[in-house]
Amino acid sequence: MTMLATLTLHLRIPLSTSLKDKRGRIKPFMSRLHREFNVSVAEMDLHDKWEDAVIICAMVGNDHAFLQSALQTVAKWAEANWTDGDVWDSKIEMV
Repeated sequence: MTMLATLTLHLRIPLSTSLKDKRGRIKPFMSRLHREFNVSVAEMDLHDKWEDAVIICAMVGNDHAFLQSALQTVAKWAEANWTDGDVWDSKIEMV
């Protein structure tokens, strides 16, 4: 049975001064997540907030344990490598 797993990351960007600055900071981070982990990544919420962003990483597979473990690895990596602020919250969901 095929499943969709998502990782929601709420990023805080305290030094951002504009929406353009915010996007300039999160786009390289999203590209790196995609490259490093082969996940689909998109900014999904708080588009009009300068200091916050919500991005979602998604994976499709048939092994619940693998998807859970892979997205936990992505979450840990994101927390360690998001240098423009803090990861306020992360949540993994399976569909």
